[in-house]
Amino acid sequence: MSTYNNPSAPQTFENRNWQELYILAKHWKSDLEFYKEDLRFLKTLIEKYLIWITKKENLELVSSLRKKEHELIVQCTSLLNDVSGHLHNASELATANDTSKEAAFRKGHLELETALASFVKTFRENRMEVFKVTEYIMDSEELQNILDT
Repeated sequence: MSTYNNPSAPQTFENRNWQELYILAKHWKSDLEFYKEDLRFLKTLIEKYLIWITKKENLELVSSLRKKEHELIVQCTSLLNDVSGHLHNASELATANDTSKEAAFRKGHLELETALASFVKTFRENRMEVFKVTEYIMDSEELQNILDT
């Protein structure tokens, strides 16, 4: 799995062959499918427990989280589509040996890698926020007592 824009990678981008780029993009697709499923699960979980929240302040916190989750789902879906197209292009370029489109493909690959790195960073930041808000709400709403009964 790529570490996304890892400058200390032992092999330079220009020296990677088509098979390596294709495999890397397949890993990206797999990662994005995982993130998308994780976001779907969290969305369902939030909706399930939303009914127990009574304080307006907490409802606003959750509303903000839901908006961010939705934005991440849209971004993840877009990236998945882009990676799928990228995989198709890599496959075509590898079999056609068409060097005229190679520079554009490699540029697109780097742009996609940058977008993916940005998404992963935002995803992780969102996860931390979700955990903090969940902990705060559980304490302030005393939801654990409700859930235990």
